[in-house]
Amino acid sequence: MADAHTKPQHDYHLVDPSPWPAVGSISAFIMAVGAIGWMHHMYAAAPFVFGVGVIGVLYTMGAWWGDVIKEAEHEGFHTRVVQISHRYGMILFIASEVMFFVAWFWAYFDVALFPADTHQILRSDLIGHVWPPAPSPDHTSFRGTFDPWHLPLLNTLILLTSGTTVTWAHHALLHGDRKGLINGLWLTILLGGTFTCVQAYEYYHAAFTYSGHIYGATFFMATGFHGAHVLIGTTFLTVCLIRAYRGHFTPTQHLGFEFAAWYWHFVDVVWLFLFACIYVWGSGTPLAHH
Repeated sequence: MADAHTKPQHDYHLVDPSPWPAVGSISAFIMAVGAIGWMHHMYAAAPFVFGVGVIGVLYTMGAWWGDVIKEAEHEGFHTRVVQISHRYGMILFIASEVMFFVAWFWAYFDVALFPADTHQILRSDLIGHVWPPAPSPDHTSFRGTFDPWHLPLLNTLILLTSGTTVTWAHHALLHGDRKGLINGLWLTILLGGTFTCVQAYEYYHAAFTYSGHIYGATFFMATGFHGAHVLIGTTFLTVCLIRAYRGHFTPTQHLGFEFAAWYWHFVDVVWLFLFACIYVWGSGTPLAHH
């Protein structure tokens, strides 16, 4: 096997043995066992087990990606041929993420387009044979939908603006403008954090719950899964910001930042579909005020 500190004489990267796949798998298993035990109140130490698993997963992510950065920046393993393979991998990863959202949209439209389906009698009775559903008689599980032209519109503008700032950062990087790169990343991260805060405020004031009603289940799964992607993308961009301060990116070598920009634009596009389909097209009974 080639020496890890010697650049190979070919265009391919033969990865050295790494402990991180095994460590990450064990940590994820511990985290899952802790989470299941905590949710079902199976044993008192479940929160501690879950915390240990989370720490292990985060440590694995940091150490593993740190190794990848070192392979690219200091050891010269990421040749042009390797970068092409990485691009294919990122494209396939984003495609797999698209399939997750297809599942949530499928569940939503299955009910929205067929609210009086004769094969789903109990479901039809629950939602009142209409979509958006009629407010529940007890006014607890479902009181109404969000006004799409209030907080959802604000979050749409925030996320679209963040798409322009990350594009600004990318163009600044291509032209060797390190200050523009850093400023663009800072603005994008701040806008991503603002989006998350607004969504948390929206969730807190929702007139429906996740459990006990199909509208709440489909709404929170679709928008909540997107919110998780915003957090992941914000973390991705934060790592890129740290690397920008350290001078890791050049106009010709910035694959990590390019992938972060791709991911962020993917998040933007998915939100546009969510806003148009769930908030605007699916708007009905206005949110009840108390």
